[in-house]
Amino acid sequence: MIQLHDLKFEPFISEERIIKAIEQISNKINTEYNGKNPVFLGVLNGAFLVASEIIKRFEGDCEVSFVKLGSYLGTETSGNVQTLLGLTQSLKDRHVIVIEDIVDTGNTLEALNTILVEKEVKDFKIASLFFKPEAYKKKHPVDYIGMEIPNDFIVGFGLDYDGLGRNLTQVYKLKKQKMTNLVLFGPPGAGKGTQANVLKDKYKLIHISTGDVFRYNIKNETELGVHAKSFMDQGKLVPDDVTIAMLAAEVDKNAGVNGFIFDGFPRTAAQAEALSILLKDKGTDVSAMIALEVDDEILVQRLLERGKTSGRPDDADESIIRNRIKVYYEETAILKQFYLKEDKYFGVDGVGTIEEITHRISSVIDSL
Repeated sequence: MIQLHDLKFEPFISEERIIKAIEQISNKINTEYNGKNPVFLGVLNGAFLVASEIIKRFEGDCEVSFVKLGSYLGTETSGNVQTLLGLTQSLKDRHVIVIEDIVDTGNTLEALNTILVEKEVKDFKIASLFFKPEAYKKKHPVDYIGMEIPNDFIVGFGLDYDGLGRNLTQVYKLKKQKMTNLVLFGPPGAGKGTQANVLKDKYKLIHISTGDVFRYNIKNETELGVHAKSFMDQGKLVPDDVTIAMLAAEVDKNAGVNGFIFDGFPRTAAQAEALSILLKDKGTDVSAMIALEVDDEILVQRLLERGKTSGRPDDADESIIRNRIKVYYEETAILKQFYLKEDKYFGVDGVGTIEEITHRISSVIDSL
């Protein structure tokens, strides 16, 4: 077991298996390129180790370049143009072998295909140490594959996590921790805040309130806070990527915890998708969306009663209260469907004592 930054990784592929896979690729290349003097293109940053191993096993003459996919702004009509940084020779009418450490989405290969066709190569083939068939959605074939692997997050033998791990001679995969991550919802007056405080202590979870996170970043004038405030000052909604970046920072601050209670996020299906991606990058996922269900008339009476002492004007006006409840149902309807499809939606009766409601929520959490 190793730890890189905030994540733990467990052994996955031994150096012996890696070298065997490289030898299989090299044998095929030697057979097919006998006497052809190819140009090897190692794609940086990750392919430097596997490229060196394949190239030193090549038995004929060859040329070598280590390249990086880059882009620049072209003309108004061409827009963003991609190019190969580090390429020092012409590839026209040459046999080209592109060496990758890993092929997953195939986005890089798609860009390389366009570039190499424009450079009028005689032909080119792709060699990759690792290949993720579950993730690959492109049409261009991967000609030489060392080994197929699941769609796990891996490090080692050129692959990194935020800069670390490339020098490891074997491959490690992200250790998936059993975490309890709750999306907690409830209409105004349902007691969501009270339950969040009880649950975070009972299950040793970190309570992340979107409102609190925004206030902290804005008050402390963090880069994200200043960016968010620039939209708020114009009366605009803060973009999802800014909000998710704030949440990601909060998650990163609390590595190794039992899980999180997300309060006030997500609000849309797109945000729910973004949250899922964020947590999957950390080796976990949303466990459940728990929604407190309370009759509207009970909510109205609770908030009017609370308004007598809270000092909040939106707790003292019944029309405002009813509109807030209406907005809540409109927002959560889409999210309910989102989490129902994933079998993660749980409605919980929010009427009763604090202890009774906690017991109902706990029954859901304990069953996960």
